[in-house]
Amino acid sequence: MQALCKPSNTATDIHCNVCGQGFALYWSRTSLEERETAREKIAEALELHHATTDSAQAHPRSGFNVPDWSGLARFSGAALLGGAEAWAI
Repeated sequence: MQALCKPSNTATDIHCNVCGQGFALYWSRTSLEERETAREKIAEALELHHATTDSAQAHPRSGFNVPDWSGLARFSGAALLGGAEAWAI
């Protein structure tokens, strides 16, 4: 399952355990079990950002996908199926 993570200071679905940055999530599927599994992977990805980058710039400023996707975030399955507005990504 793919999730699009969009940094947000207002509407947040998950927070980074390291820095507290909030993210809105857009899902490619809506099963509760799949979302819970994806949340764990998203939390791991957010922590990995801090392990591989300077903490001040740890997270991408625009939307990104978990798992990684090589295309533009706005064209990902999670963005299209999750209802993310293309202008907001």
